[in-house]
Amino acid sequence: MPRHEQTMAFFVKPSAAELERRKIVGINKETVTDVTSTDFPGHYPGEDNSWDLEAFSQGFNVKFHNNSQFDASFSLIGLDASIANAFRRILIAEIPTLAIENVFIENNTSVIQDEVLSHRLGLIPFKGDKEGLLHFLKWFKKPPPGADPYANCFDFNTVQLELSVECTKKEGVDPNKEDDPAKLYNHANVYAKDIVFTPMGQQEEYFTPPRQPIAPVNPDILIAKMRPGQEIRLSMHMHKGVGSDHSKFSPVATASYRLLPTIEIIKPILGADAENFQQCFPKGVIGIERVTAEEAAREGSGYEGHKGEKKAVVVDTMRDTVSRECLRHKEFEGKVRLGRRRDHFIFSIESTGQWDSDELFLEAVKTLKVKCNKLEKQVVNMVR
Repeated sequence: MPRHEQTMAFFVKPSAAELERRKIVGINKETVTDVTSTDFPGHYPGEDNSWDLEAFSQGFNVKFHNNSQFDASFSLIGLDASIANAFRRILIAEIPTLAIENVFIENNTSVIQDEVLSHRLGLIPFKGDKEGLLHFLKWFKKPPPGADPYANCFDFNTVQLELSVECTKKEGVDPNKEDDPAKLYNHANVYAKDIVFTPMGQQEEYFTPPRQPIAPVNPDILIAKMRPGQEIRLSMHMHKGVGSDHSKFSPVATASYRLLPTIEIIKPILGADAENFQQCFPKGVIGIERVTAEEAAREGSGYEGHKGEKKAVVVDTMRDTVSRECLRHKEFEGKVRLGRRRDHFIFSIESTGQWDSDELFLEAVKTLKVKCNKLEKQVVNMVR
């Protein structure tokens, strides 16, 4: 027998039941079991767990549940937690966006201090033409301390904005009959829509109609409140950045995932118990059906002699919040098994507006791919 065949003979092939057991994290009444993975994810002693692209492609799947412009929900199935978490971290901290970086205040007589006002302005998310944001605008190199703050500012790396508002009394409004500041004064409230984009150079080509100009994603974000005699006059510079530098550059409001809950009814739950069992879960997780004649006639099904009675069935485990309420009731002891699937990640991405929510995940995949290519080159150079 050839040597490689002798080596292969020592490998043990696990059963389908064992493979399924490894995928479940046990949720018990007071404990959580099987939470840890092996030292090398997906590798077990005595088994041939060598990487196989075909086997991975058969087990991997992406399923979208919701996909709107600013909110997406999808499942990544067949991945290790380390890879899923890498996508989450990249979404939060490594995808570039445009945000206000420098604020040059000419006059601010509102009640908000200059530094607080600057911070509020920096957190306002902006949108604009996709091609201009992603391809035309480049990274900005900060000048050294003490240098001219306008140094290195060009049309391809800096976007200039202006905010110039003054609160004045409206003519013809009787203050004795009206107490709403918005009706008494002009610019009683300063909103994000009051920020004006001033294109420079080639920016007119990318950020003027018919293309989308740079503007706040939500024009009704409140910046400050003023009264007659107060004004805000300032200019701002926007630059590209990533969330690891400051959260204002993060392209997502939230980027999170959770494991798919599993609910297995081991023994039949019938009658009033079925309705009580349904109440232990969020709406839509457990359904009520009638025991069919075929089930009642099947030996060992547990439904013998219960034809037409109500029974509890699992409908949609994705709606479950894993409260473990059903495990607190004695009538359900030994009848239900709860868990979470360790290789099924339900992602939720909420975009701040510069990127569409589904584009963000694709960009995260590209970023991880670039990182892998860099690591591969470093490893090759290290071996040399």
